[in-house]
Amino acid sequence: MAVIDDFVLVIEDKFSIDRQEKLTDQKVLAMDVKSITDYAVNGACYYGKHITQHSSFKKVFAVGVSGDEKHHVISPLWLDDRDGYKKLPDIESFVSFSPQNIREYYTRYVLEEPTDVEKTTAQILKDAAELHEYLRTYGTLKDQDKPLVVAGILLALDEIEYHGFDINSLTGDQTQGMRDGDKLMHAIKGRLTRSNVGPDAKRDKLLVEFSVLQTSFRLNEVNDTLGKTPLKYYTEFVYDRIFRNIKYQKTSEDFIGRFYGEFMRYSGGDGQTLGIILTPRHITDLMCDLVDLKANDVVLDPTCGTGGFLISAMHKMLSMANGEEQKRHIKKKQLYGIELQSNMFAVAAANMILRGDGNSNLVCTDFFDAESCSGAIKGCNNWVNEPTIFPRN
Repeated sequence: MAVIDDFVLVIEDKFSIDRQEKLTDQKVLAMDVKSITDYAVNGACYYGKHITQHSSFKKVFAVGVSGDEKHHVISPLWLDDRDGYKKLPDIESFVSFSPQNIREYYTRYVLEEPTDVEKTTAQILKDAAELHEYLRTYGTLKDQDKPLVVAGILLALDEIEYHGFDINSLTGDQTQGMRDGDKLMHAIKGRLTRSNVGPDAKRDKLLVEFSVLQTSFRLNEVNDTLGKTPLKYYTEFVYDRIFRNIKYQKTSEDFIGRFYGEFMRYSGGDGQTLGIILTPRHITDLMCDLVDLKANDVVLDPTCGTGGFLISAMHKMLSMANGEEQKRHIKKKQLYGIELQSNMFAVAAANMILRGDGNSNLVCTDFFDAESCSGAIKGCNNWVNEPTIFPRN
C-alpha cells in the first residue's frame, strides 16, 4: 500500500496470469474468501474497500498484478466508500500513479473529464491550424520558415517580463531605424544572452535561422486588411492564444513540437517526406521510464528534432531532483542534443530555453560525422554517469 497525494494505492500480486481475477456468473468480481485469497484483482478490491470504509482515506486505487517481468497484467480499479467499484483500462506500468501523474490519471479515467494537458493541447492544435492559415495568407512564408517565425516570437515574448520587449512597440514604422522584425530580433538576442547561449558561433547560427523576421518584406509591411504588420498580428495572436499556455505548463508535453507537426500536416503532409518524425509525448515519457532515468543521469539525444525527448527527460529528472542546486545542474550540465537540420535545431533550442533550460546544450551537426561531432561530445565532459542515448531507427 502507498499514499500518493490524497490517494491510496493498494496492490495485490500473484505469480500466475491465470490468477488475475475471478468473476461471478453476473460478471462482477467474486468476493468469497477463496477468490479474495487466490486472485489479484479480487484481493486488491477487498483490501481497498476495507480502507475506504474503515479509514479517513476515501480515494483508493486497487490494482491487481499477475505474471512476471516479461508477461504480466496490471488491472486497476477505482474504489470509494460505497459498495461498487469502477474498472479502469489495463496499464503497462505504474507510471500513471507517480506523484506528478496521478491526479491527471484520476481526472481522465475516473472523472472521465479532459485533463488540463488535454484541454491545452487540443486548444493549441486548433490555434495552430488557425495561425498556419494566417501565416500563409498574410506572410507568404515557406513551410520551413513558419515554425521559425513562431519560435522566434515566443523567445521575444519571453523578454516581456524583463522589460526587454513590448508588443506595443511593433508600430509598423521604422522607429529609430528599426522595423518590427528588427525589434523582435533585438528581443531574441536579449533572450539568448540571458540564457547564456554560447559560444558565439552557436548563437549566431540561431540568429541566422530567425533572421527571416527581418528579411521578409511582407512580414514587416503594414497589411491593409489587418491595419498592422503581419508580425504584430502574429505576435498578438501567439501571446494571447499560445505563449501563456506554453510558458506556464509544468508537463513534459512538447507544445512547440506539436506546433511543428501541425504546420507540417497543413503544409501538405505529415512532415516525413522532409525527413521529419516528431515523437509524441507518451512515447518520450515511456522511453524515460524504460531506461530508468535518474536525477544524476546525463542524457544525449543524437537526433533531437524539436527536443521532445530532452523535454521529457528534463521533466522527469527535475521531479526527482533534491533541491534547487541539483535542478540547475540538470538543466545546464545533464541534457545534450544534436540535430542536423538547422531549422529544427533552432526550434529545439527555443523549445528548451522556454522550458527553463539555462544553457541549452544543443549542437547543429551530423551525429554520424565523427569529426564534426567530436566538439559536441567533448562538451559533455561533466557527465556523472555514462550518457543515456535515446535510440532511433
